[in-house]
Amino acid sequence: MTLSIQDIPKDLALNLYRTMLKIRRTEESLVKLYQAGMIYGACHTYIGEEAVATGVCANLTLTDVVFSTHRGHGHALAKGIPPGAVIAELLGRATGCSNGRGGSMHLFAPEVGFYGSSGIVGPGILLAAGAGYTSQLLKQGFIGTAFFGDGGSNNGAFYEGLNLAAAYQLPVIFVCENNLYATEISLKSVTRNPEIAARAAALGLPGLAVDGEDVLAVYNTAREAVDRARAGGGPTLIECKTYRFRAHSEGMREAGYRSLEEVDAWKKRDPIQGWKERLLAEKQVEPAELEAVENEITALVNEAVAFAKASPMPDPGSLMRHVYSE
Repeated sequence: MTLSIQDIPKDLALNLYRTMLKIRRTEESLVKLYQAGMIYGACHTYIGEEAVATGVCANLTLTDVVFSTHRGHGHALAKGIPPGAVIAELLGRATGCSNGRGGSMHLFAPEVGFYGSSGIVGPGILLAAGAGYTSQLLKQGFIGTAFFGDGGSNNGAFYEGLNLAAAYQLPVIFVCENNLYATEISLKSVTRNPEIAARAAALGLPGLAVDGEDVLAVYNTAREAVDRARAGGGPTLIECKTYRFRAHSEGMREAGYRSLEEVDAWKKRDPIQGWKERLLAEKQVEPAELEAVENEITALVNEAVAFAKASPMPDPGSLMRHVYSE
């Protein structure tokens, strides 16, 4: 059943706002740290796409597993990694979720079901299918979830992973975050069929397209897919049509391959502000309740930044740990 804004419990409405805001404030802090020269290497922010990770992960349990991409901070936070562990990881500190070894693109926390982010995007689809196969064979009841971008949908792993999951009716959710550009290459320039959800029909699984800036729409769509997977109904492909508000990675250009008018038009559809305005317009929450969430998240992220900055660098003597089997 599709839930309207009047149907959802207040605690869910506030939690969706809380998670999106946690992602946004964490990412904004990372932008500042990058600009201050404290983050080395790439830093791909999730600003503008918060509704996708939030809406999907709100339907997952702790034991459900997620595989992510280079733009994985939002997925990691939505799945349950604390902001301090994410920020510390990007600062290369020992308290990071990968002990300072992974940085922005290699976050890892199996204790919350987050089985890694990676700059090699397409194979995450295969890993999620493998997780679903494991769950099915061992009758463990968990769901595998893969996040990937529109560029990943043109990878061979996309077709292999979806075909395998459909053939064996695996409990897997494939979430394509279609933000229109693979780095700086527009989707419409590299495929004759930019409707990614429509590709599912040829592989024999449901394909659902949803407004990725609408957190309730994403939540409802993911809920349908999760319920089907848990009931043994097999996998689903969800295409979330979304947009990143910043450059592909910090330090890169924001325009030149996309117009400033296009960027501004999408920013007017900010998923966080949009959800806030809807909740207030529908009188689902009081302004003071949203303000309390905002203050809570501001304090949380400020504490996380302070924690990360104060954390030690990894012990050089541990360099060879996790390299060889012990």
